[in-house]
Amino acid sequence: MPNENLKKGLFYGIAMIFLVGLQPIIANSRPAELDSYLFAAMTCIIGSIIFFPIIMIERRNLKISKENDPDKTIEIESLLNGWKKHKLFLIYLGINFGVAQVLFFISYLLAGAINGSLAQKTTVIFALLFGYIINKESIKKSQVLFSFLLLFGVILAITQGSFNLLEFNLGVILMLVTTAIWMLGHAITKTVLDKNEATPIQLVFSRNALSGIILFSTYFLLFPIENFNLLFNPINIFYFLAMGVVYSANLFCWYKVLKYLDVSKASVLASPTPIVTAFFAIFLGEIFTGFHLIGLFIIIISIYFIVREKKRNNIDEKN
Repeated sequence: MPNENLKKGLFYGIAMIFLVGLQPIIANSRPAELDSYLFAAMTCIIGSIIFFPIIMIERRNLKISKENDPDKTIEIESLLNGWKKHKLFLIYLGINFGVAQVLFFISYLLAGAINGSLAQKTTVIFALLFGYIINKESIKKSQVLFSFLLLFGVILAITQGSFNLLEFNLGVILMLVTTAIWMLGHAITKTVLDKNEATPIQLVFSRNALSGIILFSTYFLLFPIENFNLLFNPINIFYFLAMGVVYSANLFCWYKVLKYLDVSKASVLASPTPIVTAFFAIFLGEIFTGFHLIGLFIIIISIYFIVREKKRNNIDEKN
């Protein structure tokens, strides 16, 4: 059974690597008329549509499970049934991930697909930071050390060995802000998950649906009403669907990986995604250099040791 779980975890992990690596390529190859705000709104809306049947299947399975085990001590309350209890949390969820989605696409346009994907790997650092501040998770000195090493790898790759921080263009800086917003949201949602008040699938559906509604409903306050025609352009529709499907499939694969592998292995498995991005970035005219490769190697090693120590921390806390 462990070997079977490993095979399934690797299968979904490889699919996830491909999907994550493809996202910046789709984002940066879309028509110039498609601004990041509208693109983010439609990505979230399509994502929520895709996850709706998945959440319905999950709710049915949970109901069947509860009927088969009436003495079950842990009961998961659906956000859709208990939304009044979580209304402030849900509003925050929609705004947080909606803003992050817009910044995500802007960051890639300004930083480029390769540099943007490398900067995105700082998520593990912000996960440590917000885990410590919000969830009171412990941090070891070795994790701090490897966090600095990870930053070293990112700077090495993006500046091509010059270590001139002025080469951190606005896109790279925005990607760092985006990863911080992402991980802040994940740290806060973890408290809901720990209390068994929602499942990961419910949270993914809720955040996409609410982000899409918030972004789309505010879009025409900032952009001309004529942009409504962009929604009916066949090429634009193709990119809406492509990003929505790839983004949603990536989230689905991520949770499948977590089902079969522990978080540390899943995090390390996801770390080489810039290689896939670099391969497809050739069609965008970008070049994957030796400094990119060395920096990525340092990043992967750093992520491995950071999540390994996190796993040890969790074991120590349980004991």
